[in-house]
This record gives sequence, C-alpha cells and structure tokens, in this order.
Amino acid sequence: MDINHILESLRWNCVLWLMNDLEFVPGAPGEMKKVKIDQVDFDDEVFQAKLEKLKELEAELDGCTRCRLHEGRTNLVFGVGNPDAKVVFVGEGPGYDEDMQGIPFVGQAGRLLTKMINALGWKREDVYICNVVKCRPPKNRTPRADEIKICSPFMFRQLEIIKPRVICLLGACAASTVLKLNMSMSRMRGKDFYWRGIPIVATYHPAYLLRNPAEKRKAWDDFKRLYRMVENSSSEISNAK
Repeated sequence: MDINHILESLRWNCVLWLMNDLEFVPGAPGEMKKVKIDQVDFDDEVFQAKLEKLKELEAELDGCTRCRLHEGRTNLVFGVGNPDAKVVFVGEGPGYDEDMQGIPFVGQAGRLLTKMINALGWKREDVYICNVVKCRPPKNRTPRADEIKICSPFMFRQLEIIKPRVICLLGACAASTVLKLNMSMSRMRGKDFYWRGIPIVATYHPAYLLRNPAEKRKAWDDFKRLYRMVENSSSEISNAK
C-alpha cells in the first residue's frame, strides 16, 4: 500500500469520525474538498428554465387530494435545492418535522443527511432533495403501493427536469420505486444501476442509520462512491470541452 493510498484512507476516516460526532478527530493531511459542486448561478438560463418547470410542477400538486395521504397532511413536501444540481437525493416520504415545515429532510434523519453531504465538501443548497411521496404517511409508515403509484410520477418528473449527473436513492422504498427491483438494500449497495442513463447510488436511509449506527460506515462507503462518480462525470465533461 503506497503512502498516497494511506493518506487518502486516513482523510476519509477522519470525515467518518466527524459524521459520528466523535469528540477527537486527528488532523488529516491534504485538502478535504476535491470535487466542487458548482455554486448556484441564479442568472443562468438553464437554472432559470429548470426552476420555472419545477415551479409549474409544484403548482400541479397544490391542494392535491389524489391519494389518501392528503387526509393527515399539514404541508405538502415537494422538494428543495438547486434545480440544476449535479446530485439528486431521493428519500421515502416526509416525517413529522418535514410535514410541519414543508421541507424534506429537516428532522433528525435530515440533519444526519446534511452532515454527510457537508462531509463531502458540498452544501445542502447545491444539491436537490426530494421524496417518492409528497405527504407524510400516518405514523411514518412505509408508503403503500397505490400511494407510490399515484405520487411517484411527480418525483420522476423532478428527475426529468433536473437531469442530474448522479442520483442517490436513500432507502429501500426509493430504490425499489426507481429501479423497479424487489431487493434488500444490502444486496443493492455497491452495484451499478442507471435510470435513463444516469448512474445511481443506492444506500441506507438516514433514519435507518440512526436506528443502526453500526451501518454508518457502509453508508459512508456509498457516499464516497457517490463522490467519485461526480468527480468522474466532471472530468469527462471537462475533457470533452
């Protein structure tokens, strides 16, 4: 094992310790942020065009009563982030905090997701975050098949508008919905999947990691894989210019 590999391994392990809230974190040599997610350019024509399309799509959901989930809804949770993001994170559905605020991943699981995104050197506002269903299921249960069938087309339309370079599926519900596979997350992790030519990383939902902290290391390995995919896509685009 050469010294560069050792230093790279140490760098990632330091970030993992940070993510786990350990008090002591030894210094890691080298620059942490190597893959830069472009800062949002609000005047960019592509950004504005995608933003308008997302606004139109969100307007279609205003006052939605298409499935039973609307019955207990406080706020519809559409999505948040950069309309021209390189990475889109897709979760299962809103929880209590998300239902109260109308924003995805703002509860305890959301704070873990944000910490993991930040640990890659990215900002939450530079990516895009949404869910398979837009209303909170009762008692945070898993969305039912008919609810997913009714609501997921709006999530797919979000992906069509944004056209990210990589999609990260958080949890079995999101993974099975997008990939149309009946597999456990442990079997899907690390495998190559694509949605309309866009590479996919499937990993554990942050809520699962809070219940099973020993699995955080596996999820962090998945995030490192996501990081490398974005790095490779950026290199390919630069070389093509």
